[in-house]
Amino acid sequence: MKWNIVADSSCDLKSGDIATDEIGFSTVPFIISIDGVDYVDSEDAEPLKMLEAMENSVEASHSACPSPAAWEDEFVKAESTVAITISSNLSGSYNSALAARDIVFSEHPDKNIIVLDSKSTGPEEALTIRKIVELIKTGHSIESVRCEAQKFLDKTRTVFALCSFDNLVKNGRMSRFTGFVARKLGMWGIGIASDEGTISIKGKSRGPQKALSFILEDMIERGFEGGDAAISHCQNFEMAQRLAALIREKWATAKITIHETRGLDSYYAERGGLIVAF
Repeated sequence: MKWNIVADSSCDLKSGDIATDEIGFSTVPFIISIDGVDYVDSEDAEPLKMLEAMENSVEASHSACPSPAAWEDEFVKAESTVAITISSNLSGSYNSALAARDIVFSEHPDKNIIVLDSKSTGPEEALTIRKIVELIKTGHSIESVRCEAQKFLDKTRTVFALCSFDNLVKNGRMSRFTGFVARKLGMWGIGIASDEGTISIKGKSRGPQKALSFILEDMIERGFEGGDAAISHCQNFEMAQRLAALIREKWATAKITIHETRGLDSYYAERGGLIVAF
């Protein structure tokens, strides 16, 4: 195989979504630990089981990024490999992939490997992966793929909406009282991925319809004029469809894909949450 694209499981895609005869695609899993049980975010995992365990637990949980060995196994499969990870400011996945790249280079100096930091997660990675496929199919070199994919990431934006704050409360990032009040009032938290790849809370809204309006306002404010957009949802396909319809109503040229969050993004978005890239 000449080309392989590898992502960590925060991309919300599975191998069958992208792979072609000419280009391989694979993902390496995060691991979410809840009450001493490890949930491997593999492609055949059921995120709902992990969510239910998290919701029923009173203890803080945690996630672990893919090991260098997991990345290394994928990096040796092709002549040229393009890897993309969740933001390096949210996880050690990027550094783990870099370590694996260096190991493979030392043993296979003929390999071509680039590692991209998405500075985001989920749908922004998915959009970039599809862009990488397009670049490879049109004959770009590995260095050209790196440059063009980085340009694409630099202009792509992410906004998210959360309606559950249990994980924030259990991990000490929000008081129990504040979380309780927010849930009772039907509050949604609206945030964005900053240019540095950190999470920035932009505001709050009451009810799902206002949350959708807030997302649209952010897309307008940050320059979306139609084109590609992607929505990842955590057990909330209906709201993702409503958002897609609103986007198409506003921008007739928009091309929208909808994905269900895998384990890692389900862990952070929690039940009902949306993550949108454009």
